[in-house]
Amino acid sequence: MKLVLASKSPRRKEILQMVTNDFIVRTQNADESYEKNTPLCRVPQILATRKAEATPIYEDEIIIGCDTVVVYENNLLGKPKTKEEAIDMLRLLSGTTHMVISGICLRTKDKSYSDSVTTYVTFRELEENEIISYVEDYCPTDKAGAYGIQERAGAFVSKIDGDFYNVVGLPLCKLCQILRDVFDFNIL
Repeated sequence: MKLVLASKSPRRKEILQMVTNDFIVRTQNADESYEKNTPLCRVPQILATRKAEATPIYEDEIIIGCDTVVVYENNLLGKPKTKEEAIDMLRLLSGTTHMVISGICLRTKDKSYSDSVTTYVTFRELEENEIISYVEDYCPTDKAGAYGIQERAGAFVSKIDGDFYNVVGLPLCKLCQILRDVFDFNIL
């Protein structure tokens, strides 16, 4: 079987390379809308499934779709559209605990399986100049919640409960478990 990562994210590619280099990246645009009444914890799983289903598949391939969101007080924080929106998101997360939820979907020609992983992340109180400096230096408009824990924003985190790689964007432990238990494919 050949693994196919259905994501343009360089972070997801780097995480998958930690356990194997035997995969390719193939993406296709997918509908990322969802109904307003959808429970926020289900959104990333729905979007990951759409990404996996939109990606062309060939014999002997396992497609890996993933989507990550940040949830704070029943508000979904996706990727900020502007630096100002990124600053507002980081102000909101300062001194609080939020959830990072990744949905993951794996599929072959005849089987599909999806799940999600939640990690709780606590930020210390952030100084205004730290927030502005981080946004200016890293322009985190490509990251849910406006931060990358693997970058300088890791210094904002006072506590993490759950899978670190889930916060980066690919729940590695869950991925390996699904591959092994559902698809009888061991990459380790």
